[in-house]
Amino acid sequence: MVRHVIALDVGGTGMKAALVGDDGALLHRARRATGRERGPEAVLAGILDFAAELRAYGVEHYGEPAGAAGIAVPGIVDEATGTAVYAANLGWRDVPLRALLADRLGVPVALGHDVRTGGLAEGRIGAGRGADRFLFVPLGTGIAGAIGIDGRVEAGAHGFAGEIGHIVVRPGGAVCPCGQRGCLERYASASAVSEAWAAACGDPGADAADCAEAVASGDPNAARVWQEAVDALADGLVTALTLLDPRTLIIGGGLAEAGEVLFQPLRDAVRHRVTFQKLPTIVPAALGDTAGCLGAGLLAQDLLTATSTTPEVST
Repeated sequence: MVRHVIALDVGGTGMKAALVGDDGALLHRARRATGRERGPEAVLAGILDFAAELRAYGVEHYGEPAGAAGIAVPGIVDEATGTAVYAANLGWRDVPLRALLADRLGVPVALGHDVRTGGLAEGRIGAGRGADRFLFVPLGTGIAGAIGIDGRVEAGAHGFAGEIGHIVVRPGGAVCPCGQRGCLERYASASAVSEAWAAACGDPGADAADCAEAVASGDPNAARVWQEAVDALADGLVTALTLLDPRTLIIGGGLAEAGEVLFQPLRDAVRHRVTFQKLPTIVPAALGDTAGCLGAGLLAQDLLTATSTTPEVST
């Protein structure tokens, strides 16, 4: 008999899942296509079926069903009600995902936002381990953020806390799909760097990784494109650290894979911008694409912990 929880991380194209033991060990891992081309109802059915299969696997191999489940999804999430309010990539609006999953599995379920859930894992067991205050910023297709406070991640009053990608860093600049102009993610996301470098080098297939390689090889054109992105990122981060005063700043996502090609100029740019603010430690994320799944497992374990520590009410 091995106590464990189910962890699910649902993305626009793929789902990652795990059975996680009490000690945080990944007992079993699985992946599956999200299948969004089949429509939102089919995506939901696929998630429920996947979770049920994971439950059955746990019974067969570990002698008991999972005690709880955690699931991370993209878009707008109301964690208090367990509702996936809006997910453009999945075609969802107001899906009561927590209730549906709990009904299918027969156990408590926690629902989290994918970035905040990944940030929870990075803060507790990854690059921010031991930090009482951290900010997790993944640089991918867009830019989001997770605000860590004493082992938890702040969702905000309406579920929008941490949206650093929509801090305006270039007033009047490029139009953002959010409706503003000059948002950070229009200049410093992996997709923004890819777009800028493809235009600069004349190769429509070039991407941010190619730009980073060109920077490392001494290409001055690439260095210009890269520095513009770093400067925009530093402007956004300094705004965030002025407001939040994190002890650790964790940078993840595809752009962080450039390593010191990113981190050395970024640390310099942030250092040159701060005045009275305390400079946080700036580190790369440690958990890669497993962060969301590990964070979902932590959410599930938190449910069990809360249940076991709730005092009984005598009648």
